[in-house]
Amino acid sequence: MAHIEGPKGVPDYYPPVSRRFDAVRGHLVGAADRAGYGLIELPMFESTELFTRGVGESTDVVSKEMYTFTDRGDRSITLRPEGTAGVMRAVIEHGMDRGALPVKLVYSGEFFRAERPQAGRYRQFHQVGIEAIGSDDPALDAEVIAVGHEGFSAIGLTGYRIELTSLGDAACRPAYRELLQSFLDGLPLDEPTRERARLNPLRVLDDKRPQVQELLTDAPLMIDHLCADCAAHFAQVRTVLDALGVPYVLNPRMVRGLDYYTRTTFEYVHPGLGAQSGMGGGGRYDGLMAELGGQALSGIGYGLGVDRALLAADAEGLEVGTTARCEVYGVPMGEAASLELAVLAGKLRAAGVRVDRSYGGRGLKAAMKSADSSGARVALILGDRDLAEGAVVVRDLVSGEQRSVPLAESVDAVRELLA
Repeated sequence: MAHIEGPKGVPDYYPPVSRRFDAVRGHLVGAADRAGYGLIELPMFESTELFTRGVGESTDVVSKEMYTFTDRGDRSITLRPEGTAGVMRAVIEHGMDRGALPVKLVYSGEFFRAERPQAGRYRQFHQVGIEAIGSDDPALDAEVIAVGHEGFSAIGLTGYRIELTSLGDAACRPAYRELLQSFLDGLPLDEPTRERARLNPLRVLDDKRPQVQELLTDAPLMIDHLCADCAAHFAQVRTVLDALGVPYVLNPRMVRGLDYYTRTTFEYVHPGLGAQSGMGGGGRYDGLMAELGGQALSGIGYGLGVDRALLAADAEGLEVGTTARCEVYGVPMGEAASLELAVLAGKLRAAGVRVDRSYGGRGLKAAMKSADSSGARVALILGDRDLAEGAVVVRDLVSGEQRSVPLAESVDAVRELLA
């Protein structure tokens, strides 16, 4: 029978790459954890209305890329294409916004978009995100940007840049929107692009086609039309980032792919990723909670691509995490030795040591070959004669040195060698 292949555009992560993937994700989550962000686990799917209202009908995400279906209760359901809307729904539903503010949350998991698969652009992708809800303090904006920077730096990445701009707010966006709309009305745009301009003229600035970008050379920019409050807020964000030593470059033409962004907006870009150079990004979304039926609280957050960060680590030649399957590999020679080694492996695992072993009565040569390929630092070799003497052979697989150790002292001996 023909074998069944995995869905197109969905990566499989398996050893040893899966350990590197897990290490990358751990660094991104760890940076948020150290900054006081509490873990939230979200559903893989939500009501479609959450995304049409929260993300915006004019976005490519909603209009072209969502996995939407009708369930058995005749409800329209969508696999989550991003995390912020779901977090906001949960915050409102569970009253988290009624306590101490800001509410600071971190999440990680799979997200789904029906895009054309290409390098670094998957239909199922993995993100780590944070959301800070309930404060418009510019220092919070700077903290969010700095936490992402810390996560990427912990991985060891150095070849990326942080691009930064401000998209204004409800006070200055309408006038700018009219100005931009008037500019776009005078351009020879095709009908689909003109329709996008009608729904949200800012989306046109994000058009990647060279012929469109050429027409937009003299387009007015939001950063030049900020109101006094937005200009002061953005200046303070930059002041805090400078004080923290977080490097950034201004990109006044940046347009994020979701409609809810206001004021501070940013992206982490790695040139080593080619056309899909964004590793993640985010910004402030001060009107989103009210749009979803909650309080009129401000918020800021980001979504960082774990898949993209792993590709960036590969591009920089970084050794992230360990590819070793275990630290200790057991080699039993005989039935009685196999039982004793199972007990010893259990004791080591209880002591926090990762242990694997040979099975099926394999010979010493084959078992030692498996020990080498496992990436283990230590091999425990136990035969009938060793068992009779109440000892086990502890071999350092790096230096090749070995010694016989009493079974009662073997756990301490292994931990000492690993240390």
